[in-house]
Amino acid sequence: MDFKDTAEEAAFRAEVRAWLEANATPRQSAEETFGPDLTEDERVAAAKDWQRKKAEAGYAALTWPKEMGGRGAPPIQQVIYGQEEARFLVPARVFENSLGQCLPTVGAWASPELAAQYLPRGIRGDDIWCQLFSEPAAGSDTGNIRTRAERNGDEWVINGQKVWTSGAHFCDYGILLARSDWDQPKQKGLTMFILDLKADGVDARPIHQMSGEREFCEVFLNDVRIPDTHRLGEVNQGWTVMLSTLMHERMSIGGVLPTTLHETLVKLARNATWNGAPALDNDVVKARIADAYLSQKGVDLIISRGITALSKGQEPGPEMSILKLVAARGILDIASFAMELAGPEGMLGHEVLGDEYAFMQMMWLTAPGIRIAGGTEEIMRNTVAEYVLGLPREARTDKHVPFRELER
Repeated sequence: MDFKDTAEEAAFRAEVRAWLEANATPRQSAEETFGPDLTEDERVAAAKDWQRKKAEAGYAALTWPKEMGGRGAPPIQQVIYGQEEARFLVPARVFENSLGQCLPTVGAWASPELAAQYLPRGIRGDDIWCQLFSEPAAGSDTGNIRTRAERNGDEWVINGQKVWTSGAHFCDYGILLARSDWDQPKQKGLTMFILDLKADGVDARPIHQMSGEREFCEVFLNDVRIPDTHRLGEVNQGWTVMLSTLMHERMSIGGVLPTTLHETLVKLARNATWNGAPALDNDVVKARIADAYLSQKGVDLIISRGITALSKGQEPGPEMSILKLVAARGILDIASFAMELAGPEGMLGHEVLGDEYAFMQMMWLTAPGIRIAGGTEEIMRNTVAEYVLGLPREARTDKHVPFRELER
C-alpha cells in the first residue's frame, strides 16, 4: 500500500481544501453535525444549495465522463474530495444515492435522450434520487423480489412494495427493480426502471426509527404506470443493471468509521467516575479505548488499500467487504462502551445525561441498522469466504428453478 499522495493527487487535494475553506465551515470534532436544529425540509433545501454550489465549482460529478456532465477525473479524485469534505460542516445524507449509485446507472443504461433529461438536473441538485431494491421478502437476497412489472402496450404496470428506501419521502425519482418474468430463475426475470415518485399510485411512508430519525421509508406501488422508454437495460436484464449500480458503491470507501472516536471515548472516560476514581485510570477502560483505536486503524488500512488500487487505475477487490464488517462492528462496540462509561445512567437520554453523550447515543441507536444496510454481515462473510479466501461456494438449490415454483 502507498499511504502518500502522488504529486498530482496532492495538488488536487490542496485545490479542494482551499475551495472548501472558502465555502464551508471546518468541523471542530467528529460529534459536530451540520444544522442540528434544522427541520428536514430545511436540511434538504440546504443540501440542494450545497450541491448546486459544488456543481458550479466542478466538484459535483468528478468521475463522470464529460459527455455526461462530469469532469472525467480518475476515481481517486472522488475519494480525495470525500475525505476533505468530511473535515467540514456540510449537508450530508441527501445526495449520496443520487450521485453515488442512481444517476451513474441512468447514465450507463438509459437512452441518450433520457440521460440528457435527467443527468444535468441531478448534478445541479434540482432532483433527488433513491434506490428501490429491498422488499419485505427480499433484503440481502435481492433475487427474491416480488414487485410485479407487467407490460401493457408502451407502458409497464407496477404493483408491489419496497422497504428501507432511504429518503423516498423527499426524493423526486428512483431506480426500481421489479419482476417482469415469473418463469425465469429468480435472478433472470428482473427489469430495472426509472420511477417518478410523484406519480399516481406511489405512496412513500417514512419509518420511525428508534434513533428518532425517519430516514428510511416503505414504498407502496399500486398500478403505477411507467413508460417503456424509462426502462434501464433490456427486459429481464435487471440483475446485470443492479450489479452495475452496486459497483458504484466503491466510491464510498473514503470514510466509513470516524477516525476520532477513540478521542471521544477518552473525553468521556476522563469525566466519568468508576469506583470513586476517573474511569480513564481504569485498566479495563484503557484496554477498551485501545480496542477502539485498533478498529479504526484497521478500517484506515483497508481504506488505504482501496485508495491505492484507485490511484493505480484499478478496481478495489472483494476484500473491501471486510471494511463494512469491521466498521459496522466497530461502531457498535465503541458506542456501546460509551454507554457503559456512564454506568446505569447510560440508559437515560442525553438531555439528562449531558450533551457530550448525544453523538454516541445516536451512533448506538443507529449501529444495528448499519450492520444490515448494504448487505448483512452474513452476506459480507460469504463474500470474503468465497472471493477472498477461495473457499467453496455456498450450495444453491434455486439457481435454475423458475421463480414461480419456489416456495413462498
